[in-house]
Order: sequence, then C-alpha cells, then structure tokens
Amino acid sequence: MLRLAGAVSGGLATWIVLVTLLNFGLRAAMPGYHAAEPMFAFTLSMMIGRLVIAVLTSLAAGAVVRAIAPGSQFAPWVVGIVLLALFIPVHVQIGARLPLWYHMAFLLTLAPLIWVGARLGQRAVRD
Repeated sequence: MLRLAGAVSGGLATWIVLVTLLNFGLRAAMPGYHAAEPMFAFTLSMMIGRLVIAVLTSLAAGAVVRAIAPGSQFAPWVVGIVLLALFIPVHVQIGARLPLWYHMAFLLTLAPLIWVGARLGQRAVRD
C-alpha cells in the first residue's frame, strides 16, 4: 500500500512539475503565447502545443508510476482519475473560452495516456 501511495504521489508530482516546466518552454518558444494565456485566447498552434505538452507529461508520469510500483496495475489509473477530478471543474469553468474538441482531447486522453506511459515504462524496464 505504501508503494502505491508513493507511486501515485510520484506520478502526480511528475505531472505537475513537468507540465509547468514545459509550459515555460512554450511561453519562451511561441510568440504571443504568454499574452494569450490569461484570457485563454489561444491560436490553433498554441492549443496543439498545450495538448502536446499534456501528452508528453502524461506519458512521463505513467513511466514514473511504473518505476515506483512496477507490479501495480491500478496506480496509473489512480493518477489519471485524480488528475481528471482536478481538471474537470477547471474545464467546465473555462468551457466557452476554448473549443469543445480541445476539452475532449485533453480530458478523454489524460488517464489512458498515463496508463500507456506506465506500459512503456514497464517495457523499458524489461528490455
């Protein structure tokens, strides 16, 4: 049980730290992004950049979960469900500011991508 708690905590921490760092990179690399951020006035390329960050972050968080608790099938899903519980209210609140496809792409892939990251992490440990 302790390993499960550590894996979930590690996965969540990885997701939060990595998404923050990559978002700083997006701000530096994409002109106008920082100004668009407070109002969620993102262009298509900005939204795609944000989704790519979410994909990479979710895969990495899943790999960390697997590294901490290699035998747990539940830990990646717990991380995904916790993140969904945190993000669903946010996406409901900002709903009209972004297109529906953006919300769906983020929310529907969040937990499965963490699971995929855990599977890829498991494969890397075996190889």
